[in-house]
Amino acid sequence: MIRSEAVLGLPGYLITGIDESCGRVRISVCHTGPVSCPDCGGNRLRMKDKRIRQPRHEIWGVRQCVIELQTHKWRCLACGRYFWQRFPGILARKRATEPFRRSVFLKHWDGISRSRLGQRESIASATVERWSQDFLKRHVAERSSAVCPRILGIDEHFFTRRLGYATTFCDLKGHTVFDVVLGRSEAALESYLNRLQGKDKVLIVCMVLASVYRSLVRKHFPNARIVADRFHVIRLINHHFLACWRELDPAGARNRGLLSLMRRHRHNLKPEPTGPIGGISGSASSHRCDLPLQTRALLSPSEETPYQETVRTLSPTSHQRHSPTARSSTATTGHTRRYIAFLVIGDRHHVALHQEQCHHRRFSHQNGSPLAAGIWFSQLPKLQAQG
Repeated sequence: MIRSEAVLGLPGYLITGIDESCGRVRISVCHTGPVSCPDCGGNRLRMKDKRIRQPRHEIWGVRQCVIELQTHKWRCLACGRYFWQRFPGILARKRATEPFRRSVFLKHWDGISRSRLGQRESIASATVERWSQDFLKRHVAERSSAVCPRILGIDEHFFTRRLGYATTFCDLKGHTVFDVVLGRSEAALESYLNRLQGKDKVLIVCMVLASVYRSLVRKHFPNARIVADRFHVIRLINHHFLACWRELDPAGARNRGLLSLMRRHRHNLKPEPTGPIGGISGSASSHRCDLPLQTRALLSPSEETPYQETVRTLSPTSHQRHSPTARSSTATTGHTRRYIAFLVIGDRHHVALHQEQCHHRRFSHQNGSPLAAGIWFSQLPKLQAQG
């Protein structure tokens, strides 16, 4: 025999009948538990009235489910209070069981909109919002008494323009977010840290390098060892490295190609050059992005004199970025300048040359030039020999 608790998911009920009509399942149940006064807990009661309640319950597949049970109005002979009978799993003045309200909250939490969920469950969208707020308040109340993790992570991030920054507390051992608190100053976090439980059991705090967080950890986590976050340490090292680089080589520090190589992980770099351009690693030419390549060694002889060269040109009406046109077309590059070569997105072997490199664009008409001049990487050694 199937137990009623396994079917309903609620204890203290006995199923007396199941009926289906118009796509809705109706389950008739009766309560088998004791009845007592909610104030004094007395069992000396006198029945005054009765009625039938039909709260909504969890759906069966795609069919709506309703529980039908009889409730009574009692008078306590000990304290004289009148009350309607309370049932497990159904809160007072609620027209749905807790399992059904929780299922609606989880569906809304998973991303289903209020209006869509209300149409599917035949309830109002305001009801979906109200039930969601009820369960969120329960989760907040449960988290307020949670114990602080032993390995704690602290970081800051921008929240909104109106509220500013927020501080995130993470459980690094469990790889979960413990809590998020608005603010990053000592005054904003003081009240939260004062009511946080289990601070004396924290062993390690991994955090940013801000002095505000360091003072808070020393004050509220006396037994914890402070560990600097690896990301912020590397970021600080890169900041001072770039500052030193700008002092020693201002031109090279502004080269986006070299900056991109410097910011990559060593496992993504190749020690051997794969392209004919000297001084630049081959991994820069294989990266699909607009990287200006330093060509001072190749084009320095023609920096101050105009140089006429025959190059492959692209049709001004064509939007194909990868294939140049016939060799017979000629174009004048004008006065060549430093750092005038850049990779065209999607083509690892083609270099486009423009008269103005201050603000280069992908197509010729974006630079104000009627024609687009381009050469291949294989032609750069010839250009160097001619220069």
